[in-house]
Amino acid sequence: MTFPTDTVVAVLGGTGPQGRGLARRFAQAGVTVVLGSRTADKAEGIAAELADATGGAVTGASNADAAAAGDVVLVVVPWDGHKELLESLRGPLAGKIVVDCVNPLGFDKQGPYALDVEEGSATQQAAAILTESRVLGAFHNVSAVLLEDPEVERVETDVLVLGDDREATDLVQALADTIPGVRGVYGGRIRNAHQVEAFTANLIAMNRRYKCHAGIRVTDV
Repeated sequence: MTFPTDTVVAVLGGTGPQGRGLARRFAQAGVTVVLGSRTADKAEGIAAELADATGGAVTGASNADAAAAGDVVLVVVPWDGHKELLESLRGPLAGKIVVDCVNPLGFDKQGPYALDVEEGSATQQAAAILTESRVLGAFHNVSAVLLEDPEVERVETDVLVLGDDREATDLVQALADTIPGVRGVYGGRIRNAHQVEAFTANLIAMNRRYKCHAGIRVTDV
């Protein structure tokens, strides 16, 4: 499946490293991107920089306006504000494909670790809140450093896409495929999202030990 270039992708929390990096790669691939932030001015400024750097169609808006504008909406916000933001956007996100990219992680002297989430995972929490949306999980394990680096032409990693809606998971896999080097792979239903979100803690630990930007490759698929 090829991702339709007339499909608008909104990135909520798009002014952070992961959001900026994904927006950069999608814009380079010819996807129309709306960058969302708590303040529209900040989003507009970073969107202008990305549009200039990529030659792509990137605009900025508040998170609410970006949610309303997107056909596919990525949630790339800090875990601490995840629930509150989604509860405030139930209306604009109704009927849309919502891709949760959030990793509930903690950090202490021993390093990163997965947090317990009452619903099971960030993706399941999103699904419990956004009952009128088509909620998936994806893009949890992709290095923001690599995504943002204009010198990196290919990001060699697989993106595990988790969801209960075959049509939606196929579309998000195709979105992942627009990034050179990246492959979208179906990773199971959203009840299995916890393992994928939590594995980011392992990748961060690897990165610190080996001074790298580790990713995931799935064999024999």
